[in-house]
Amino acid sequence: MTRILYKIILLSITLLSLSCSCSNDNDSYTPVDKITYEEGEELLIGQFSIGSQSNNAFGHKIPGLIDNEGAFETGNSLFNQSWVSSPASTTARDGLGPTFNAKACASCHFKDGRGRPPLAGDTGESNGFLMRISIPGESMNGGPLEVPHYGDQIQDHANLNIPAEAKVLITYETVKGNYPDGTPYELRKPVYAIQNEEFGSLQTVLTSPRIAQQTIGLGFIDALDDAAILANVDEFDTDKDGISGKANYVWDVKTNTLKIGKFGWKSNQPSLEQQIAGAFNGDMGLTTYLFPENNCPSPQNDCANAPNGGAPEVTDRQLKHVLIYQAALAVPTRRDYKKENVLKGKNLFRELACIKCHVDNFVTDNNYAILPQIQNIQVRPYSDFLLHDMGEKLADNRPDFLASGREWRTQPLWGIGLIETVNNHTFLLHDGRARNIEEAILWHGGEAEKSKNDFMQLTQAERQYLLDFINSL
Repeated sequence: MTRILYKIILLSITLLSLSCSCSNDNDSYTPVDKITYEEGEELLIGQFSIGSQSNNAFGHKIPGLIDNEGAFETGNSLFNQSWVSSPASTTARDGLGPTFNAKACASCHFKDGRGRPPLAGDTGESNGFLMRISIPGESMNGGPLEVPHYGDQIQDHANLNIPAEAKVLITYETVKGNYPDGTPYELRKPVYAIQNEEFGSLQTVLTSPRIAQQTIGLGFIDALDDAAILANVDEFDTDKDGISGKANYVWDVKTNTLKIGKFGWKSNQPSLEQQIAGAFNGDMGLTTYLFPENNCPSPQNDCANAPNGGAPEVTDRQLKHVLIYQAALAVPTRRDYKKENVLKGKNLFRELACIKCHVDNFVTDNNYAILPQIQNIQVRPYSDFLLHDMGEKLADNRPDFLASGREWRTQPLWGIGLIETVNNHTFLLHDGRARNIEEAILWHGGEAEKSKNDFMQLTQAERQYLLDFINSL
């Protein structure tokens, strides 16, 4: 079903007009008692959806991956196994560091799922949290300006006899509030402290905490063409609905041009390949043909003089295998999608205009060479992949290409209801501060302030319907 046809169907069943709305249309919505199941709505990536609800629900390949079966399995191994420092007898996976955040992709994306901030008692390697840093200004390519002596993220681990750059300590404050009906709630506000800086103070730099995201469905995002994403842009809010939506244009190191950002918390990576290569380099200290240098700025001499694992350390063949692995991870089929409470929640999701940014209808491009079989597929990511002002409370005040310090990319919601099953936690938002979906909604501000306020005005039962729907995704 094309996007246009989908909108026509929506309009034809409309009975209610709404005051808050990210699309450019004056959509109106169906009342709760009229909302119905839509054929195939549970298949978030069409026929490539996987009916798994297990703790490995994010780790399945799409059906029909015959030609790339071997590459997928090799990429799976490279993603999950730890890399080691050089020199090592294991030459296929050496080159870790010299400074790094994690030894394996799976350390941050456990079971291809979502990372979390450090918890009390955590020691050792990261569970998927890192701190990006920069100083005011722009790089030659328009991106964040790296911090002298450090680079653009704090690497809090290092190989033997090499100093780690610094440590990040997180504490939390409790923010209490009440719904209009008197129901109390508590939010968890993180407070960050940078300690043990080895190469000069980091106390005044710009910082942005980030949690590793689940990696399902990435190939289908990579396969979206620019026009599909730009169709929802309303940067200057011409329809006066209070919601804009802005594309981020970021540096593509492969073509040396600016391209639309699709990946990352601020849409600061233009392609899945660059997203993967950037993570290899920044998070694990591994070089690729896209990023051939380790992050060892002067005066990190021990880092710069450390032995490497080859040039590059991740071969082109290995990078391709990980790319295919990540591109071919399927999205689980929704659960409970015909239950009355979930259908009521679906209607509320539209009434509150959540659907304006968490868009549920895209079609992949017809020219995706990495996995041609996923071309021209209708997908329901529940994201528009655009930047939105999320308000002062979520602001990191660190620009990233065109993204301001208050703007974040709308995160895809597919798979959100299975994060607890896969990762044994429900920490959400860019820094994992929200302990569940309800808290994540209550942190929304800026362009989403009205939707958040409308959510708070719902009855307790209606709020639960909305949460039930989101948990079904």
